[in-house]
Amino acid sequence: MKQLHQLTPYTRAIIAFLFITITFMVMGIFFNEQAQTLKEKNDTLQAEKKQLAAINAQLEMEKSYINTQKMSNNNKEVSFKKWTQLDKVAERMVTESEGNFNKSWALYLVREAEKYQIDPYLVYELLKVETGGTFDPELVGPETKYGRAYGMAQFMKNTAPWIAEMGGLPYDDELLFDPYYSMQLSLIYLDYLHHKYGNWNEALTAYHRGVGGLETYISNNGHAKSWYAEEIQANAKTHESYAVVN
Repeated sequence: MKQLHQLTPYTRAIIAFLFITITFMVMGIFFNEQAQTLKEKNDTLQAEKKQLAAINAQLEMEKSYINTQKMSNNNKEVSFKKWTQLDKVAERMVTESEGNFNKSWALYLVREAEKYQIDPYLVYELLKVETGGTFDPELVGPETKYGRAYGMAQFMKNTAPWIAEMGGLPYDDELLFDPYYSMQLSLIYLDYLHHKYGNWNEALTAYHRGVGGLETYISNNGHAKSWYAEEIQANAKTHESYAVVN
């Protein structure tokens, strides 16, 4: 202290100025760090809020779909006339596939598609594209960053379980190789997507790319008319018109 008093007023003023400056710098760094921490926390909370909102919207859509299915009458008896029509459609699928899509699969698909009021040829053409025309129920797709796709309808293991749950079906990885189970999942998912979007371009593109992939595709192209959606719909129209016999 004695040495400090011996300093000139000018020197003491400089020291005081430096002290105050350093103090403010330290305080500034501290408050900047606090502000950055608060910003990061706020960003995290906003991201979590957005994610929860998306999850809630997804759950609401699934709930709406399930309620719609409960209200629909899917247990109508099939008359002999209708079975005749269904058999003709099934036989056409077998013939067109050169026997790769066997008759029992075709009959099952046509009958189940009728319940969902979906054109069976649309689903048939989807299965043809997914398997490259082989209709191989044991097909394992190539490795992607999201994993592999399995079975005739090419479902991934991160997608199939919640679709099965939504449709009231059991789930096991091995079931993806069951052609009837695979077709049933595809019908549930297609019906859900069509219920969600209201058109087949978006529904089919979402089936192929995922919901996030659909949004990216629309953002990049301004529409949902992907080659996948257009090819399936165009090929489905080449078949004889499907009329449900009441």
